[in-house]
This record gives sequence, C-alpha cells and structure tokens, in this order.
Amino acid sequence: MAKRKTAVPFQGTAEQEKKLREIIEKYKSVPGAVMPVLQQAQEVYGYLPIEVQKIIAEGLDVPLSEIYGVTTFYSQFSLNPKGKYEIRICLGTACYVKGSGNIMQKMEEELGIQDGGITADGKFSLDSVRCIGACGLAPAMVVNGEVYGRMTTDKIRDIIASCE
Repeated sequence: MAKRKTAVPFQGTAEQEKKLREIIEKYKSVPGAVMPVLQQAQEVYGYLPIEVQKIIAEGLDVPLSEIYGVTTFYSQFSLNPKGKYEIRICLGTACYVKGSGNIMQKMEEELGIQDGGITADGKFSLDSVRCIGACGLAPAMVVNGEVYGRMTTDKIRDIIASCE
C-alpha cells in the first residue's frame, strides 16, 4: 500500500465557520489576536487546514503567510486532521536509540500512511513527537493518551487490532 500524508479532504461545516467568524469578530481589534484565534479555531475544527487559515487571515486583516508561519512554528497546532485513534510515537533521544525509528517505520507500513497522516477512513492518525515523558519505558508510544512502553515492532498489529 502506498504511503500518503493525508487522505481526508477538508470538510468544514457551516456551523463551524459561523463559530470561527464569531471568534474572529471577538478578537478583531485585540492586539496579538492571532494566537488566541488559532487556538480557538483548532478547538472548533480539530486542526488548522489552509481553508481555515485563509478565513482567519482575512478576518484579522493579517497576511496568510503570518498565520501559516505561526501554525507551522508552534507544535501545539496541527495542519492535518486527527483520527479517531491518535497514535504518537516518541522519536526523542532515549526512545530513538532503543529503536523507535523502526517502530515508526513499521506503523507507517501497517497503516499505509506517513508521519503526520491519517487513514482514508479517518480511524487512525500517526504523528512523531520528540518526548512523551516516558523515557524509562523507551521506546514508547501513545494511543489516545494511553502509553505503550518497551515497544517492539511485533506489538504493533495487536495494538492496531485492539482499537475498535
């Protein structure tokens, strides 16, 4: 199966856009509004696709390049949708030296997506992170907040299967 970054097109609703425009209106005249608007927009949509960034740029009368620069600089923002099961694999030093690179590669193969991607059915998203605070359990990964430590590639299929 070919790997892909994302397979789910933007599907924002009229209700979400209305909420976004209300947020923008609330902050329109507030200095430094970009960060709080982006944070609240991500709460509304779950991520910040370019379509949402354009609405924010126009609404706040700031260049789209500034909005994009902020969303790509801060790790709290996601440009890609998240799946029902959010898988995060630690590639921090402790995990990486114990084989998390292999864990990531195997997970990409099993799901058919790349780091930062989402499966076509929206069930799984996959992201690398630099540390999850479980260095003593290296290599480690997290699925919807549940930490899996001392990971091996042999455990991946069972973990995927355990997700509904």
